[in-house]
Amino acid sequence: MVLFFTCRGGECQLYMGRDKHENEDLIQWGVPEDVWFHVDDMSSAHVYLRLPRGRTIQELTKDELEDASQLCKANSIQGSKAGSVTVVYTPWANLKKTAQMEVGQVGFHDEKAVLRVHVAAKNNEVLNRLQKSKTERFPNLAQEREAYDAAVRSERRAAERARRKEEEQVQRERQREVEERSYDRIMDGTKMVANTENAAKYASIQEAEEDFM
Repeated sequence: MVLFFTCRGGECQLYMGRDKHENEDLIQWGVPEDVWFHVDDMSSAHVYLRLPRGRTIQELTKDELEDASQLCKANSIQGSKAGSVTVVYTPWANLKKTAQMEVGQVGFHDEKAVLRVHVAAKNNEVLNRLQKSKTERFPNLAQEREAYDAAVRSERRAAERARRKEEEQVQRERQREVEERSYDRIMDGTKMVANTENAAKYASIQEAEEDFM
């Protein structure tokens, strides 16, 4: 079972597993928009914040960061009793899992991508609001990830089609401009003999022939 909570503003969702075995599934089936939270150097829940498509960890709001870190602290046996804790957070893609690690344990591919926030005290107002938004679900994480990947592939194909269509339009426009420039050169008045001038020359020739006869 996975627990879901709604962040302030309603744009982001928080979720976490009930135990370390569920954490394993969440580690495996996260998505690039997920940000992972955990109390530093203590046992705690693995809390995930799912950002809307297109947003990055650098764009986390103060409210979103507080909601996630407070939920993380509250779901740590040691951390919930401590006056203050440090919560680490990083993009889901930065989590590293090896065969030698224990169930629920993770490392990081890049330590520089791990950020920290100091949580000074328990905020009951935040926690009560999150508790009211809590729902319990039994999602098929593998299926949801498959649907996510399919949607991403579809978006990429649509973007590629739009890019090719735009390039073709630009190419057609360039070709039209080339043809117009070519036509303008053909119709250049400075290089043409006016019809009146041709008619005058023809009349002059006729007169000369008549005089000769």
